[in-house]
Amino acid sequence: MKSELTLLMRLLSETAASELMPGFQRTRAERKLDGSLVTAVDLASQRCLGAALEREFPGIPLLGEEMDGDEQARLLREAANGVWVLDPLDGTSNYVNGFPGFAISLALVAHGEPVLGAILDPLRNECFTAARKEGAFLNGEPIRPYAIGPDLEGCLAMIDLKRLPTTSLAAIFRPGGFGSQRNLGSVALDWCWLAAGRCQLYLHGAQKLWDYAAGRLIADEAGAAWQQYRTDGVALAKGLDLDPRLAVAAANEVLLERWLDFLDLPWKRD
Repeated sequence: MKSELTLLMRLLSETAASELMPGFQRTRAERKLDGSLVTAVDLASQRCLGAALEREFPGIPLLGEEMDGDEQARLLREAANGVWVLDPLDGTSNYVNGFPGFAISLALVAHGEPVLGAILDPLRNECFTAARKEGAFLNGEPIRPYAIGPDLEGCLAMIDLKRLPTTSLAAIFRPGGFGSQRNLGSVALDWCWLAAGRCQLYLHGAQKLWDYAAGRLIADEAGAAWQQYRTDGVALAKGLDLDPRLAVAAANEVLLERWLDFLDLPWKRD
């Protein structure tokens, strides 16, 4: 699938150049019904990449974040031969405020799992890609997670605080869980940075299919370990659907087991 990934890298780069970069720090946002932000750039990026995918891969429909929920559900339900899952601008709040952490995230989902993934960080000129059972790459070079050892205290943790229950925060920040904490504000880049060894632990309280489809594949193919749960942290999430998920991940299986033990799911919701 090398040729397909090369093509996706080009399509994402062209879309970023024509739609994302001209509006960086120059675009106003509106708030959607779910509270998240959307801009004219999100919509233009989805239209532009959607047209390119239709031209290059005729017959494969597009499920984009900026679509009606009923249409998204129908596309996922009827996607027997595959469906593109797109977040046209992951990290919209960052983009609007000039914070350098946003991306275009695209995955091909087939037979109930992501099989191709490409995520472009246009500011750093970094394109992360993966194909099922073929490894993960950054600008064409293989990537692997990195951990200095098996202890949580030596790890850098990527933790999105906004979507976690406030009653859980004190326990997460008790001693022994990690060495230091960061948050990028872009789910797609979170997964990619874990895959590339830039952090060792990951926790996010509620991410949607378009947020994680490509990034999770990239992290998985790089060799990271992960679990996804329903947002109550009780039941493991199976297959793919449109419900938000709590994601817990680590650079390897040993760290994931220790991270899960430390987090002690499920938590009491607010």
